[in-house]
Amino acid sequence: MTTEWPEYELVDFGMGRKLERFGPWLLDRPCPASAAAPRQKPQAWRDATARYDGQRAADGKWTPAVKRWQPPQCQVSLAELGFSFELSPLPSGQIGVFPEQFENWRWIVEQVERAQKPLQVLNLFAYTGGSTLAAASRGATVTHVDAAKSMVARAKANSAESGLGEAAIRWIVEDAVKFCQREIKRGSSYDAVILDPPSYGHGPQGEAWSIRRDLMPLLKLCGQLTENRNTFVLCTCHTPDIGPAELSAYLSDGLFGHCAQPPRSGPLFLRTAQGRKLPSGTFARWPT
Repeated sequence: MTTEWPEYELVDFGMGRKLERFGPWLLDRPCPASAAAPRQKPQAWRDATARYDGQRAADGKWTPAVKRWQPPQCQVSLAELGFSFELSPLPSGQIGVFPEQFENWRWIVEQVERAQKPLQVLNLFAYTGGSTLAAASRGATVTHVDAAKSMVARAKANSAESGLGEAAIRWIVEDAVKFCQREIKRGSSYDAVILDPPSYGHGPQGEAWSIRRDLMPLLKLCGQLTENRNTFVLCTCHTPDIGPAELSAYLSDGLFGHCAQPPRSGPLFLRTAQGRKLPSGTFARWPT
């Protein structure tokens, strides 16, 4: 899977880092997946707007300090898909947009358009809202669920800036498992599920999440919420030891059963203009 839009470029990667252009910024950030790769453009790294160093979320820092290079507002637009993201350098080293998901956003748009009917879409671990905006931009009603209040606020701001402030989006700050359990008790149902679970995490009340322990039970809950209505499912994963075949098996067992058509799965990657591929996770989706 690749990403192509004018305001983003993977310039180079190697030696455990990646160099990316987001709009006006050229950013040098850690990337364990590139540890064994050589760099191809050593001169380009010298032009970086800023560099982030840190081993874990929220324990690193940007150099120069953020206030020296961040304007009051900065956005990147995905004109092809019809929405945009606010860029903001965070203490975790993230900036609010995940370009490896571009092809998945395009696929979501295609699925919603193909349905030719209003869809109820559940987006879990929804972060800054790329998948939510992809579905809502084509008329789906979306329930956007994330445990971090700050991420839901960013997603809501992205929606407004994209002209989707009045779209049918329900914004929920909640633990994904607890939310699905409550939805089942309420008798709610959905036509599609999107989820991008972390390897580890915590809900708003400190609920612990481990992908190895908790993904399958969550998928079974999603299966109950989409029973007899399932139009599409997308799951992406950034856990290094979960590959495409295993993620596909998770979806098959959790949502469809062994006899159903298996989801399509494969690697997520970013690609330089020269065609070098940087592994960036795994996807599994249905229908194929």
